[in-house]
Amino acid sequence: MAHSSGPPFATSGSRDRALVINDKCKTHDERHCPESGLQGELRDDTHGAKGKKGGVYTWDKLGILGYSKEAHLIYALSITFEAENYQFSPSQTFAGSFSFEDEAIASYYHQHPEKRVKLFDGDTSGALVLNTISAWFDADADADAIKAIEVSQYEAYDRSAGIPKDKYVIPIPDEALITFTDFGFKLSVIEELMYTQGLLTPKFDVHEFAKWYPQRAIDIDEEGYEPIAEVTQYFKDFPVPQRLAPKLTELYQDGGNDIYMNLIPFSGGDVAYWDIESVADAHHFPNLKKVTLCYAKDHIVDDFEKLGIEAEWL
Repeated sequence: MAHSSGPPFATSGSRDRALVINDKCKTHDERHCPESGLQGELRDDTHGAKGKKGGVYTWDKLGILGYSKEAHLIYALSITFEAENYQFSPSQTFAGSFSFEDEAIASYYHQHPEKRVKLFDGDTSGALVLNTISAWFDADADADAIKAIEVSQYEAYDRSAGIPKDKYVIPIPDEALITFTDFGFKLSVIEELMYTQGLLTPKFDVHEFAKWYPQRAIDIDEEGYEPIAEVTQYFKDFPVPQRLAPKLTELYQDGGNDIYMNLIPFSGGDVAYWDIESVADAHHFPNLKKVTLCYAKDHIVDDFEKLGIEAEWL
């Protein structure tokens, strides 16, 4: 962040890539700033609202908030550009200057979307980051209107936090597996054995998989209307042991099946992508007696009937 100045004061910037307030350096090693020290830097009296887990300090005339978790220790500053009506809201919005890399921070933010760093799940506006300092933007969906900028210690977002690193790693099985010739048939088998009977693990969750997947960021909101290549490949590679074949007595297709909702979350249900095109895989399942279909080619019902398996359309 670059040094800044301007009426009535400078909020932040970077001198040697540290935080600077009114020409005084707050190095990136200072994780908590005493409120009394900030009061001196910002040259304005504060008032506060305190709760059980911390408080909010308000510099009314400057349009700045300070958030604390411990008494008089501030871990974040919020520079407000849009007035709000909370008890702790500043009476005025920020009128000073705020620079980043020797540019006005708002201009830099708009001109360099590739520099925005996601700080949490669902963060659509992002932050600008230098060393251990982040400036997070509270902005509308198009990032045009900036309501506030929050300056705090940078903590990298780990989208896979809490998910075992090997959860969706497909192991090399040491037992005999079923070799499928029809992907749609395999999906119906997985629906029954994974989601209904719970015999195949892990139970796949596409939203969790997207957070876990290490190779790239998968955006379900953007990509969930079409087949996601990595998800499709996962199910193509997923092993189904031969020992589970006798457990399958029925297949039931429905637009709300978990397997389909995880393959294409926003498909709407009408997808030929997972149609059963052949009944050749039925020979693996000696106890399969009935199938109810809604994703299959027209001839599939008759083909199942010829094998002595009761078949009907949903």
